Amino acid sequence: MNPALGSARTAARADRARSRAGPDTAGYPVTVPDRFGETRDACETDGMDIVHRNNVTVTGNPRGRTVVLAHGFGCDQNMWRLTVPALAGEYRVVLFDHVGSGRSDPSAFSEDRYASLEGYAEDVAEICEALDLRDAVFVGHSVSAMIGVLAAGRVPERIGALVMVAPSPRYIDEDGYRGGFSVEDIDELLESLESNYLGWSAAMAPVIMGNAERPELGEELKNSFCATDPDMARVFARTTFLSDSRGDLGSVRVPTLVLECAQDAIAPREVGAFVHRAIPGSALVTLDATGHCPHLSAPEATNEAILDFLAVSR
Repeated sequence: MNPALGSARTAARADRARSRAGPDTAGYPVTVPDRFGETRDACETDGMDIVHRNNVTVTGNPRGRTVVLAHGFGCDQNMWRLTVPALAGEYRVVLFDHVGSGRSDPSAFSEDRYASLEGYAEDVAEICEALDLRDAVFVGHSVSAMIGVLAAGRVPERIGALVMVAPSPRYIDEDGYRGGFSVEDIDELLESLESNYLGWSAAMAPVIMGNAERPELGEELKNSFCATDPDMARVFARTTFLSDSRGDLGSVRVPTLVLECAQDAIAPREVGAFVHRAIPGSALVTLDATGHCPHLSAPEATNEAILDFLAVSR
């Protein structure tokens, strides 16, 4: 058993009664300015306003290369607020919320579409097409790293490089592969999430974030989880934790940076090594960081690694 799940289970049981009363579910506002301007009117595909659907935000240097920042499960684009200032002087930065997260349009949610990572990848491809991006760098955190791999395969002319932050193509252990969780671990994780989402959020957020000496980080992640619609989160969680994207990694043909943390309860270092080996010509950087969200817990190191890669990825 993954020891992190054992600790989270104990905390979830202790928190169950309190969570039913409902913690503070206030979300975190997006702090980067919206500079979409006249581009917004052009971003419609088959009647769907892509900008509205995914709450697309554009900021930074309009003449710079475009960097697309994609958040992970239970989060939103505000999780990149410590990275945007490091990029915005030189690069054009695009942020968005996956459907079912943040300030995306809930009416666009479809359980059938988002039961597969392909649905999220199609959204990314549509965003890239709506903005007419060329040679963009896609930075994906956690499950969005795999979404970026799929999207790059769909629109290769629009995505010219990948940065994978704490990626995992498969969370479940198999013979010859360590994802960090047994089948029983994942079954229990999903059962807990579906039966008591608020309690699960309160218990799992500190485990995912790590950095126990900085409880405000775990509290922020918990609030982000709790601000997500539980039914939509259930679908995204199953898609995230049950997917197997290992077979897609070998098809990547763009410059790729794999960023892993020295200690990560969700994506152990064996996973980073696997992703690095599977993607031809990729670079692997191990951050001196703890937890699954280094862009929040170690933003300086994370930003430096991304900027170094951007400087050479053309």
